[in-house]
Amino acid sequence: MSTDTTASVSTHILDTSVGRPAEGVAVTLAARSGDGADFTPLGGSATDADGRCKDLPALPEGTTHVRLDFAVEAYFLKLQDKKAEAQQDAPANRDSGASGVFFPEVAITFAVVPGEHYHVPLLLNPFGYSVYRGS
Repeated sequence: MSTDTTASVSTHILDTSVGRPAEGVAVTLAARSGDGADFTPLGGSATDADGRCKDLPALPEGTTHVRLDFAVEAYFLKLQDKKAEAQQDAPANRDSGASGVFFPEVAITFAVVPGEHYHVPLLLNPFGYSVYRGS
């Protein structure tokens, strides 16, 4: 919840490759107060069945920039395992890294001002992602 002196952040993930929310993705939140300052980890959460993180930590007063880190590798590996069970002879993902996941993590950094709420959805698929400021 934002106040006159702080901003607040929420997020959710939609896996556009399957048309469903991405459940069980670890999300961490970090903040800094100024361009030259280091990011301070504030904590994190994991997405629920609706792909939402409803319990991200509050931002400290003076926060000017926020970083959301989405650990998507475990999510995609779990999906790959389910697909492998369903299709024994399915080809492996092409153009992927050693783990078979092209994007193992997604980091989104954005500016905030006190008194505002920032909802930042992540649209995700195995070979791309998009993010925007939601409402």
